[in-house]
Amino acid sequence: MQIINTIGRRKTSIARVYVKPGKGDIKVNDRDLKEYFLSEIHQTTVKQPLSTIKAEGQYDVTVNVEGGGVKGQAEAVRLGIARALVEFSTENKPALKKEGLLTRDSRMVERKKPGRRKARRRFQFSKR
Repeated sequence: MQIINTIGRRKTSIARVYVKPGKGDIKVNDRDLKEYFLSEIHQTTVKQPLSTIKAEGQYDVTVNVEGGGVKGQAEAVRLGIARALVEFSTENKPALKKEGLLTRDSRMVERKKPGRRKARRRFQFSKR
C-alpha cells in the first residue's frame, strides 16, 4: 500500500499530510475532522481538493498540523492534500490548478515597526 507524504503551509501553520487509498477517513492531530475543525466552513476547506476531483471516500488522510490559527491550519491542510493527490495521479493536476489549490498563499503578517503602534498604524497625533 502506497502512502504519500506532503507538506502544506499557510501563514505560520505547517501541515504534514499522509494520504493513502482507503475509505475516506480524515484524521487531524489524532482527532476526527469534525472534532478538530468545528466550523463547517473549515471542514469544507479541508475537503475541497477531494471534492474537486470527485474522490470523496477514496483516500484516508492523516494530518499533523501546528502553528497559526484555525483558518491558516485548514488552508495548510488543503494545500497538503492537493499536493498529495497530484503525486497519486498527475491527471488530477489540471483540475486542482484551475481551482487554485496548488498555489501556496505567501501572504504573511507584516512585522511591527519601531515608533508605530502596529505595522503601519501610527500613534494618535496631538497638536496641543
